Amino acid sequence: MSSAEQQHLTHVDASGAARMVDVSAKDVTARTARATGRVLVSPRVVELLRGEGVPKGDALSAARIAGIMGAKKTPELIPLCHPLAVSGVTVDLSVADDAVDISARVKTTDRTGVEMEALTAVTVAALTVIDMVKAVDKSATISDVRVEEKSGGKSGDWTREGAGNETGTGPVQGSGTGNGNGQGNEEGA
Repeated sequence: MSSAEQQHLTHVDASGAARMVDVSAKDVTARTARATGRVLVSPRVVELLRGEGVPKGDALSAARIAGIMGAKKTPELIPLCHPLAVSGVTVDLSVADDAVDISARVKTTDRTGVEMEALTAVTVAALTVIDMVKAVDKSATISDVRVEEKSGGKSGDWTREGAGNETGTGPVQGSGTGNGNGQGNEEGA
């Protein structure tokens, strides 16, 4: 698919009205997506997460489960997302010196990609971290939520230039035929 073909919004018709893309003619293929994000937190929150925990309980476990649930509920939250048979979701959280780093990988065998499910998993996990730490840090901030890579579908594999490995760190070569903005083209994804 040429870059000119990918430069249109697939969820908008010629008159500008929102529409759900028809994926019925697309092949069912294995597809994955990985997204990452961060919750910037105070040094006190970092200290608590690495030690005795925050007042509400195990913040990282709650956020992990919330992220998995979020991935499964994506079409209920994002109006034009297709309901997909999600076959696997992993959500990993790690405490850095200034943040909680979050990575989610979602897998399916279906007619469209799971980028939105991966982004939703990260975002819901991040919101849960904020809910769990807000008594200690009211200024906690969600940051840098983005797709890092996707595979499968008509548009093929795509990796964000400079994207890290599973935990968001380390070099990975850019590759594939994605549209370059971190989002697979819905009709080609």
